[in-house]
Amino acid sequence: MSKRCSWAGPDPIYLDYHDTEWGMPEWDSRALWEKLILDGFQAGLSWITILKKRDNFRAAFEGFDPATIANWGEADVQRLLQNEGIIRHRGKIEATITNAQAYLQIDDFSKLCWSYVGGRPLQNRFKSMDDVPAATDISTQFSKDLKKRGFKFCGPTIVYAWMQACGLVNDHIITCPQHDTCAAMA
Repeated sequence: MSKRCSWAGPDPIYLDYHDTEWGMPEWDSRALWEKLILDGFQAGLSWITILKKRDNFRAAFEGFDPATIANWGEADVQRLLQNEGIIRHRGKIEATITNAQAYLQIDDFSKLCWSYVGGRPLQNRFKSMDDVPAATDISTQFSKDLKKRGFKFCGPTIVYAWMQACGLVNDHIITCPQHDTCAAMA
């Protein structure tokens, strides 16, 4: 019997995200960076909050262009703290600027990210969402390495959620139709 991952619903924005984006392998460096930033903003909140504000984030952060954001200063932080369309958290906003600077120091962010899983999505076969870990040895190591490079708001749990979202790991449960779809993309 086919059954979606339990977190996917009932809100249509969640269903669409689950069915068209979550777990699909992402190879574009800038898109990977954007999703890492959004996962950092999600810390302590529900993902639906971020999804509903994602277009606002993209507008406020100039399409998540790291080269632009890396040059921002206190005036930009203050501007963003006044933007009701995003999560107004000084630490997360400042971390985005710092993370843009760190991102620009990496030759190929996508290559770096995918190196942690051997260049191919890891294929898990969990029977229920209760079986899915919050973090793994890989996400812990990746988190440590990102922090050494200057990244912030990228702990092991955030990194693992990001790995799931970007398809570095396939954590759709085995009864979910998207499990096989994502596995075929590996």
